[in-house]
Amino acid sequence: MQTLIIDSATVSELLSMTECITAMERAFRALQAGDAVQPLRAVAWPPDARGGIAAMPAYLGGPAVMGAKVITVFPANRSAGLESHQGVVLLFDTENGSLKAIVDASAITAIRTAAVSGLATRLLARADATDLAILGAGTQAVTHLEAMRSVRDIRTVRVWSRTLEQSRRFAHEQSQQHGIPIVAVDSASEAVSDASIVCTVTASKTPVLEGAWLRAGTHVNAVGASVPSARELDSRAVAMSNIFVDRLESALHESGDILIAQAEGAIDGDRIKGELGAVLTGEISGRDSASEITLFKSLGLAIEDLAAAQIVVEKATAKRRGHDVDI
Repeated sequence: MQTLIIDSATVSELLSMTECITAMERAFRALQAGDAVQPLRAVAWPPDARGGIAAMPAYLGGPAVMGAKVITVFPANRSAGLESHQGVVLLFDTENGSLKAIVDASAITAIRTAAVSGLATRLLARADATDLAILGAGTQAVTHLEAMRSVRDIRTVRVWSRTLEQSRRFAHEQSQQHGIPIVAVDSASEAVSDASIVCTVTASKTPVLEGAWLRAGTHVNAVGASVPSARELDSRAVAMSNIFVDRLESALHESGDILIAQAEGAIDGDRIKGELGAVLTGEISGRDSASEITLFKSLGLAIEDLAAAQIVVEKATAKRRGHDVDI
């Protein structure tokens, strides 16, 4: 049996942001309904801890797909002009277990991560939220800008990163592409001060967003930190927010933003309001008032990768894209 191999460029061409947001909604509804199996990821860090490798298996129903993402994470790659996340998504036949497809994971991760933030923003941000702050200026900043514009009428954007030159480059390129004003600023506090939506998409291990900067009614997508020892938000920012997560089990095992705030006594174990899937089904409410601060803590789930990769494989097959090989 042949296996279809799909590269990064083909993924980016075939998987649109709006389509991916819709696919993420279906995936989270399936997870909430029990029509998915989502174990915790397994991660191995070499002794030097410069980078690690993670295996993320899952099963997702409707339509049925099973597989895994195997990915390396090397945060320092960004300074060398390389992707920090590299790997593959493997899709297997649910009837006989044969390997159906190998899909580039960098492009899948970039799009589906932002799409989930887009879904969370659609559910949790104020309807009149138009002012966006992005902390970070890498790949996820690019896709998150697209995702935010897919669900809200974004009119102004301020971007900050540790390298002002990179922020300016992002602002110049993306303002030309999207036709909206994007300003590179000198400090994270300046970026956040008047924002109604904040996306943190950095590789920082220590807080880049402080609760003191957040105004009432802001929605925050916290994306960059995905291990217990790293966080992008200080404890005050977490404590003053109504917290929503992609998966409760993952958040309580992997999220430094939440675990460190708990260790510091800022929040207790019941502080998380619930999962995104429960908001979709109406089992819990999302935003309850215009003044509350909502926080979506994203860790990334394998069901997201499978849902996104399945779309790409279906389109690639129909359009005869990719390469068939015998494994």
